[in-house]
Amino acid sequence: MKKTKLTGPTYLTIARMAISVSFMIFVLLPETWAKIIALILFITGAISDLIDGKWARRDKIVTDLGAFLDPLADKMLVNLAFLALVVLGVVPVWVFAIILVRDFAVDGMRMMAARDGVTISASFYGKLKTTVQMTALIILLLNLIVNLEFFTILGNIALYLALILTVFSGGDYLIKGWKKVIK
Repeated sequence: MKKTKLTGPTYLTIARMAISVSFMIFVLLPETWAKIIALILFITGAISDLIDGKWARRDKIVTDLGAFLDPLADKMLVNLAFLALVVLGVVPVWVFAIILVRDFAVDGMRMMAARDGVTISASFYGKLKTTVQMTALIILLLNLIVNLEFFTILGNIALYLALILTVFSGGDYLIKGWKKVIK
C-alpha cells in the first residue's frame, strides 16, 4: 500500500498548483513586467512537473495523494495557461475546447477503470503531448513579451503539433482504457 503522508514531491506538486493560480493573475495583467513574471512562473511550474515525479520514484516515496495531485496540478498549469491565451486572443477557443474534451474523456476513462481496480498509467504519447503543450505555451507566452513574427509562427506550429498529439494520445488512452475496462 502506498503511503498517504505529505512528502517533498507532494509539497512541490501543491506548490505547482499555487503557481498555476499566481500565473493566471500575472498573465492577464496588461503590463510587460507582469507577463515576464507569468512566464517565469509557468516555466517554474513546468520544471517542477519534471522534478516531483522523478524525486518520488528515486526516493521511493510515491504516495496515493501525490499520484492523485500530480496530474491535477499538471492540468491546472496547462489549462489555465491555455485559458489565459484564449482570453488574450492568442489561442483559438476551439483548440482549447478540444484539449479540455480530451482531458475530460481520458480522466473519465481513468475513473471508470479505477472503479474496477484498474490503473491506466501515463503513456509515452501522453507525456509527449504534455511536453509539446508546455513548449508551445512557453513560446506563445514569450511572444506576449517580445512580439516577434518568428515566435508567432513557431508558437503556432508547436500549438497545432500539440493539438495533434492531444487527439492522438486521447484516442490511444481511450482505446487501451476501454479494453481494460471491458475485461
